[in-house]
Amino acid sequence: MRKGRAAETGCDAMSTITTKDGTSIFYKDWGSGQPVAFSHGWPLSADAWDQQMMFLGANGYRVIAHDRRGHGRSGQTWSGNTMDQYADDLAELFETLDLRDIVMVGHSTGGGEVARYIGRHGTSRVAKAVLLGAVPPQMLKTEANPDGLPKEVFDGIRASTLADRSQFFLDLTMPFYGFNREGAKVSEGLRQSFWLQGMMAGVKPAYDCIAQFSETDFTEDLKKFDVPTLIAHGDDDQIVPIGASGLKSAKLVPGATLKVYPGGSHGLAQVQTDAFNADLLAFIRG
Repeated sequence: MRKGRAAETGCDAMSTITTKDGTSIFYKDWGSGQPVAFSHGWPLSADAWDQQMMFLGANGYRVIAHDRRGHGRSGQTWSGNTMDQYADDLAELFETLDLRDIVMVGHSTGGGEVARYIGRHGTSRVAKAVLLGAVPPQMLKTEANPDGLPKEVFDGIRASTLADRSQFFLDLTMPFYGFNREGAKVSEGLRQSFWLQGMMAGVKPAYDCIAQFSETDFTEDLKKFDVPTLIAHGDDDQIVPIGASGLKSAKLVPGATLKVYPGGSHGLAQVQTDAFNADLLAFIRG
């Protein structure tokens, strides 16, 4: 069920859909033209994409971004917080809005969401894909994935999320945006924005999502990509290290284009905004 499109009515009513399991999914839907759909990282919301949405909207594209279930303004679900369900929610949104010829853009966990969507639902509605600092093919270190991060890292994230997620989210902004590097220009506003978005998420779905972004193996999903794909990653990403993610994904996605940002952090879309936006627009137009 769809509850209207604010971009069409000019009002500030919240736009939501209700999924088959009764979960309310909030989304933004601005502009007109070819649709570009954004999937955000953990523990954020659609607001993380505001700079890209404003930029592409001004360049003649229809831009859509949703709050993943349990995050932002979407319903705070106790159960169903799985990568499969995230992808199915996205499919319901695309079907409800009847989006076609979509450019899918996913950051971090959102990149996993894009991969799982294509793995489960194919590319009949998809024109291109962009994976930015994305978690595929798999973050967790296993026998089959020796370059991943040990489970203790993610156990620590879980413990911090339960113990004092408010302080944890604020502390996380430093490596997330590379603000802990010598000479970095720290934006306290950006740090507070991250904190606010994180605190809008329900603690249970945020906790559940940690296993989803760390343990899910997207290898087979990536092999199913059959649209032009841009894999963009900072080589100083301290959250999702490029060696175990972007570089491997570029080898698994047929014909993928790899763009590496020297010194780029996990949050490079907000820190190196002009460079990323220009590359994103060029890829979409290309």
